[in-house]
Amino acid sequence: MAGFKLPDFKDRAAASADARAKALEKLKAKAPVDPEVLAERAAARAAKEAAEAEKRAVKKAAKEAADAEKRERAAAVAAEAAERAALNKPKTEEEKKAERDARYAARKARKGK
Repeated sequence: MAGFKLPDFKDRAAASADARAKALEKLKAKAPVDPEVLAERAAARAAKEAAEAEKRAVKKAAKEAADAEKRERAAAVAAEAAERAALNKPKTEEEKKAERDARYAARKARKGK
């Protein structure tokens, strides 16, 4: 049984050259990508991006509608609270919550969030 032989520079250089040649042959043997396949991939990617953009737009519109509804409710409760204050009636829990929410929203708006 032969002992371990430490490869010298020539052996390492030859092994590196062989590996490089094999990799180049493998790359050359690879079939070129069909332009039709590339076009199909690009079309699929564009369709996916369009669907995602539409989904984001729908989500944004729903959020804006919810925010508008919340603002309308807060304004209605505030108007009712103003009427009640004019008549010196105690505030309901809903009015107290609306006032807290309005203060919170104003604080967030001031902080720029």
